[in-house]
Amino acid sequence: MTAAALSLEAAVLSALATVFDPELDQPVTELGFVRSVTIDDEGVEVHLRLPTSFCAPNFAYLMVSDARDALAGLPEAGRVRVLLDDHHDSEKINGGVAADAGYVGTFGVEAEQSLDELRRTFQRKAHLAAVERCCRAVLAGGAWTLEELPLLELFDLPEDRLKIALLRRREAIGLPADAHARVLVDHTGRPAARPDTALWLRLAAATRISIEGNAHFCRGLLATRYADPEGSVPVVVNTRSRS
Repeated sequence: MTAAALSLEAAVLSALATVFDPELDQPVTELGFVRSVTIDDEGVEVHLRLPTSFCAPNFAYLMVSDARDALAGLPEAGRVRVLLDDHHDSEKINGGVAADAGYVGTFGVEAEQSLDELRRTFQRKAHLAAVERCCRAVLAGGAWTLEELPLLELFDLPEDRLKIALLRRREAIGLPADAHARVLVDHTGRPAARPDTALWLRLAAATRISIEGNAHFCRGLLATRYADPEGSVPVVVNTRSRS
């Protein structure tokens, strides 16, 4: 297989890693939702799967549509097809995404809520959980106290995966990422008041625990449904440009 073919394979997997389950706030590649990837001389075909056949259609549509968009941005991908398997609305979702019909065009009167607003809701929750993780780590380090947390700036956070995750979530909801931006803020950028810091963190922790608990539950359902403990690793078949 040529270097170009191997490079495309890596690019496809990297692109899919940018697609997140909106509720669980984790990449579909890590959740095991990518069932298979096939790369041939015509293009790329990806099959997605979910923990149950009745997972929310709006979440399912978002992931299929986002995956198609992520792959369509790869210059060497060729024709891109993303298909959802084993869902009660698979045919409708696959047809709508392929036709670029949009969520409303796909589901019609069943589309009760704008996907943009749904996405924003979960992005805000993901940001809140990311703030709590960073604050919890800072407090555990002992350099900051609960009373001082409202003064915590991005500059003060260690350069680790927690900070990277927080910066990504801040970018998603339009918050600044400059070094002296306050960490303990809501989705509008409004800082938490000092007397309310403990309550604010408890509420943030509840959001984080809910997200993490749902992710753990979905992983269990997926493993049970497909009897595939290695489900986080997609099957990749690359027949392009073999030497």
